[in-house]
Amino acid sequence: MTGEILTCAEMAKADAFAVAHGMPSLTLMENAGRVVADAVAARFKPCAVTVLCGPGNNGGDGFVVARLLDESGFIVRVAHDVDHKGDAKEMSARWKGTRVALEPEALDGAKLVVDALFGAGLSRPLAGAYAQIVGALNDLPVVAVDIPSGVSGDTGQPLGGVHVRAALTVTFFRKKPGHLLLPGRALCGETVVGDIGIPPQAANTQLHENSPALWQFPWPRPEGHKYARGHCVVVSGHAHATGAARLAARAALRVGAGLVSVASPPEAVAVNAAHLTAIMVKPFQGAAGLGAILSDKRLNAVALGPGLGVSRQTRELVTTVLKSGAATVLDADAVTAFKDEPQALFALLDDTCVLTPHEGEFERLFPGLLDQSASKLEAARTAAARALCVVLLKGADTVIAAPSGKAVINANAPPGLATAGAGDVLAGLTAGLLAQGMTAFDAACAGTWLHGEAARRFGPGLIAEDLSEMLPAVLKELTQTP
Repeated sequence: MTGEILTCAEMAKADAFAVAHGMPSLTLMENAGRVVADAVAARFKPCAVTVLCGPGNNGGDGFVVARLLDESGFIVRVAHDVDHKGDAKEMSARWKGTRVALEPEALDGAKLVVDALFGAGLSRPLAGAYAQIVGALNDLPVVAVDIPSGVSGDTGQPLGGVHVRAALTVTFFRKKPGHLLLPGRALCGETVVGDIGIPPQAANTQLHENSPALWQFPWPRPEGHKYARGHCVVVSGHAHATGAARLAARAALRVGAGLVSVASPPEAVAVNAAHLTAIMVKPFQGAAGLGAILSDKRLNAVALGPGLGVSRQTRELVTTVLKSGAATVLDADAVTAFKDEPQALFALLDDTCVLTPHEGEFERLFPGLLDQSASKLEAARTAAARALCVVLLKGADTVIAAPSGKAVINANAPPGLATAGAGDVLAGLTAGLLAQGMTAFDAACAGTWLHGEAARRFGPGLIAEDLSEMLPAVLKELTQTP
């Protein structure tokens, strides 16, 4: 499977594309039910199963699941409350087993529930009998068909106070945003994507799940040298706030930048120099001094913001860097410093720049946008179009968006990444990849994935300093991936 993510509207078009190219819709439904039944049989021993069938095609899938599980030795009953139409009516007719009313008593004695009430396209809260039976699920293990009922496939948000929490979700052809955006990802449990016969060319989208398949890591060339791999500059804060810059600088060096320098205010030179070896220290005084350093165009990528403070001086440093022509990562204070004049920042940005705010910093630069948007994905895309640069909106479900609308959802970040300094490491990774010639979008995607993978490999007890030290193992495995 490739990493395309389809909105509900795009998935409907993919279904229609398959039918228009000779795949009967009834066969698609049969294949969908078989994928779910196979996933259930692979994870659960035969037991008493209640299949909840809704009024539409999701319910039709449920009847197929019921029939196939019955053939596999499960004790199956179907709970539904309407006469079905179209393909779902045909699949209902093929079910010859037990039927019960769609009410909480249908769950009596069940050891497993298949939720085939509503699919990813549901846009209203569960109500009536549907809400009552979902509310009665309690701790029963649930396998959701397409997406847990009551959760939006486009946003991952519950549509009301009642929704399914699944142990396993089986969807078809491609994931939807709701399978990856939180809280949808957590409500889905394990998510399996099944092939139901839709041609790959039906996946027409600008949205993907982040993975190495989307970008090409800039491996050193046999004939290369350190100057060919770029020179990344990380701007340090004052003497009491230098650690963030060193975290970022080490990450930039570990990820492959040929040279890395910490640009340091005079009073912070001693503390930075005492901690750095392979990373150089370049003293500077104010925006003019930083501009003088960057006048050497071999210094081709800059990360700044962590530890700088929110001040006029920080705005001046950002302005100088953005006017230098170097590819730039703006994080933390470099973002917040423009909270009162975001348009002044946007006027300086271009497609070689990456903004890396968490949600609080995002709100300061794009006030109200998260609340006004249907999803984090929509907010990031709108922000990227407004700022005309790449926006990396951090979180457990990080979204990376380009001004063109191209976007990625990252899903490999473990909870342990919520630790002081982890964002500084991400800024350094991204800047180090920019120095090696990756585009801003690809550098943001690669940096984010490597960041998550390093944390996943380390496991419990992670602190920010550990991330860069895990990179060699992560990169070694990346070289061995076909």
